[in-house]
Amino acid sequence: MSDKRKAVFIVMDGVGDRPIPKLGGKTPLQAAKTPVFDRLAKEGQNALMNVIGPGITPGSDTAHLALFGYNPLEDYPGRGPLETLGTGLESKPGDVAFRTNFATLDKDMTVLDRRAGRVFTREEQDILQSKIDGLEIDGVQIQFLATVEHRGAMILRGEGLFAEISDVDPHETGVKIWECKPLKPEAKKTADVINKMMVEINKRLRDLDVNKEREKRGLPAANAILIRGPGRHSEIQTLKDKYGISSAVIAGGALYIGTAKYVGMVHEPVEGQTGTIDTNFHNIAMKTIECIEGDYDYVFVHIKATDNASHDHNAEEKILAIERSDEMVGKIIDTVGSKIVIAVTGDHTTPVSTGDHSCDPVPIVFWSEFIRPDRAEKFSEIDAAIGGLHTIRGLDVMPLLLGYAGHIEKFGA
Repeated sequence: MSDKRKAVFIVMDGVGDRPIPKLGGKTPLQAAKTPVFDRLAKEGQNALMNVIGPGITPGSDTAHLALFGYNPLEDYPGRGPLETLGTGLESKPGDVAFRTNFATLDKDMTVLDRRAGRVFTREEQDILQSKIDGLEIDGVQIQFLATVEHRGAMILRGEGLFAEISDVDPHETGVKIWECKPLKPEAKKTADVINKMMVEINKRLRDLDVNKEREKRGLPAANAILIRGPGRHSEIQTLKDKYGISSAVIAGGALYIGTAKYVGMVHEPVEGQTGTIDTNFHNIAMKTIECIEGDYDYVFVHIKATDNASHDHNAEEKILAIERSDEMVGKIIDTVGSKIVIAVTGDHTTPVSTGDHSCDPVPIVFWSEFIRPDRAEKFSEIDAAIGGLHTIRGLDVMPLLLGYAGHIEKFGA
């Protein structure tokens, strides 16, 4: 197909909101100064979007799968594989992956601290990791990576593994870790391996010098791990398979990087991209421009700061994150606007008032120099309601974005 353009997809996590009394009944999007987003809305096509479906509150993982063109009811592997991929552990089809915490148990395997005090040096993490990574139980290989503070990622690799198992983490202290049980007959091997692994890891960690030193400093010993979010990595069509495009992800959080890598995107790291309000918006813009000027057909950019502010009930910081995102997109438009089709949206609504995800639809705008405009003149949850695209689903985004960018062939003669 001729006249192809680069597709750029900007997601401000949790950007949707509800009217806030102290903002004069405006949402943060309405209250923020967003000349670039408002220009896109005035010159582009707008809609409200139910990311999963009407009335369904999206998780960040399932929301992004939908936004990438995958039905989460069919293609969701569980959070474990997605977050694990984002940490740098490369899970493969058939692997079972988990999120993990270092934890503190007593001699009877009772949980004393689910996060082992949270505070860890990189040296402590490396020592603890070395005692877990590479462990093999009943022919199943265990890969483990310590990530941030008490957190880690784990992969089980072997024949006949399944993720349909019960939890071992009681999610409270003063309780013994639970026995892992299969939730279907095929998962018995996996449950047995987990139960043996929990005992073996405790045995390997409990007498380490690093834990004796931690206790001398008044910190809990990290003598165990707790695992959660099991998921089995399955075969899935990549974006290259589905659409014939090369694609990149620019993100600071493991979950978003991992979900993008799961569907075949290449992670392009950015110096200073942290996922917080202090993330380097300028460097994100420059990396996005570099990817557009390069060989990628599709570039996904994730901004986490909007969601963090919502979870903290901080309307002022959310407005600031929106305004900095607006400036970032302005740099991209000013530099490569004639080469791209861009969509700007959120993956879900996170009202500042509740501090948690909600089912409210989010605004989305599609812009390119040639797109015929609708009647919306500003970018917000309220203005998007009069948009020419009306109400769409998350699954509609990729066909619209790639269709306008010239990457979807004509259907029929």
